[in-house]
Amino acid sequence: MKSYGKYARPYLSAFIIGPCLMIMEVLGEIMLPKLMSLIINYGVAERNSGYILQTGLLMVGVAFLMALSGIGGAYFSAKASICFTSDLRRDLFARVQEFSFQNIDDFSTGSLVTRLTNDIQQIQMVMMMILRLALRAPGMLIGALIMAFLMNYRLAMIILVVIPVLGGIIAMILVTAYPRFGIMQTKLDKLNSGIQEALVNVRVIKSFVREDFEKERFRLANEDLQSNSLRAMRIVIMTMPVMMLAMNVTTLAVVWYGGNLIIGGRMQVGDLTAFTTYIVQILMSLMMLSMVFLQSSRAMASVKRIHEVMQTEIRLTDREAGQKDKKVTLGKVEFCDVSFRYRENAGDEVLSRISFTAEPGQVTGIIGATGSGKTSLVQLIPRLYDVTAGRVLVDGVDVREYSLQNLRDGVAMVLQKNVLFSGTIEENLRWGNEDASDEELRSFARAAQADDFIRSFPEGYGTDMGQGGVNVSGGQKQRICIARALLKQPKILILDDSTSAVDTATEARIRECFSATLEHTTKIIIAQRIGSVEEADQILVLDEGRIIGRGRHEELLASCKAYQEIYYSQRDREREVSV
Repeated sequence: MKSYGKYARPYLSAFIIGPCLMIMEVLGEIMLPKLMSLIINYGVAERNSGYILQTGLLMVGVAFLMALSGIGGAYFSAKASICFTSDLRRDLFARVQEFSFQNIDDFSTGSLVTRLTNDIQQIQMVMMMILRLALRAPGMLIGALIMAFLMNYRLAMIILVVIPVLGGIIAMILVTAYPRFGIMQTKLDKLNSGIQEALVNVRVIKSFVREDFEKERFRLANEDLQSNSLRAMRIVIMTMPVMMLAMNVTTLAVVWYGGNLIIGGRMQVGDLTAFTTYIVQILMSLMMLSMVFLQSSRAMASVKRIHEVMQTEIRLTDREAGQKDKKVTLGKVEFCDVSFRYRENAGDEVLSRISFTAEPGQVTGIIGATGSGKTSLVQLIPRLYDVTAGRVLVDGVDVREYSLQNLRDGVAMVLQKNVLFSGTIEENLRWGNEDASDEELRSFARAAQADDFIRSFPEGYGTDMGQGGVNVSGGQKQRICIARALLKQPKILILDDSTSAVDTATEARIRECFSATLEHTTKIIIAQRIGSVEEADQILVLDEGRIIGRGRHEELLASCKAYQEIYYSQRDREREVSV
């Protein structure tokens, strides 16, 4: 918990003032029963209306101060807890942004969302409760006990019998509750992951008419969360009845014993009334403490989950980079005997003994069957993953020697899965270069064959994309993503099957624009269609993570059997379609 002290320091005054104001409220609560007993004993019993009025006004003043203290305490407690968790959420999100792909693979997206929202919310609620009750409940307990003993120590001995019993019950409840709350949060992770997956892929679900399947899957996850939540909440449900039973039994015992003292003339009626109130305050303070401890056990499960994220070792950093100031200037890419697997010492190699060079200004095509390792290969260039063996060089320098920012500034990737963000088309394009002029924006959009359809929209470049670009077609989305990459004017451009939804004529025009727009840029194109890489300076044919063919189109047609099979099967398919 020491590491979280930095989130409290900026709001230290609120952390101090809030509980202090609550102590003032407690002092008022302790005074009121005694003042009431004085009114009964001396005002009512002696029919002294002046004394009743005077003491009553004092009670009103105390109650007014209590109200002000309660409002102030609640405000500062809320401010401290909300600001604390807001800063914690900010740093937690920043930590997730630093994660490598391998780190993200270790956590499900739904789990990270739950930790950023629900777990943080649990900590906020408990912190607010602690700030309001951590001093108030013990203060009330101690103050009421002192007043009870001062009034009648024999009668107060009853509560000393009840407190250890309740303490034991509360401790047993807490020990049982903690692991159950941890399981409940894990089930919430699973539910959130399912919801996110269903919403992101809703079009696929509808196109395959799998709504019933998804409803059933959600029902099972929801019922699993429900049963585990009920299992955890049974502990919370048990707490209140146990405390109320103890309160009522204790109050009954006090009234019976105190009534006998009054009958025997050893106690005044007003004192018994005040004493009963103090007993209620003592038990209420115990109840508040039990709720604090119970909710804290739930929050500790959330703290543990947040701590897991904050303390996760980042698998891919540039802390050991030897040339942090170096930038990509030419864009020459070399793979030197590279092997790669997604998990070290686990699973088969995705890439094995890969070696090739992509020169600046040249186009390198990569083709191969699904699962041959094409995407895995290009992800090693901007260090989305690190090689398992061998080296990837950019401009003759190992990519691990660059700072991640400088390396990735020199590389632009258009991913296999096109990603657009909520906002306008212009805002999405400016991800490539936020300082680009309007003319540059339109120039690169024209190069990507996107300008015409963008200007056809009523709002043009100001058209809102919706979440994920839901209001544009797949081909239009690909062209916007290509324009965004071109706007970056990278030294290395990687297109990962990013023209699959574009017709061949448009794709050809895009490739023509590359020659003029990115003349000196190293271009690496992954494609399923041989026509997309037919004019490349070199083509790599991958199969099961190995290069089985290398050369220009004509050379591979003459020498590579796998390339021949792909070429002729695609040509025959095109002929069938044309017929």
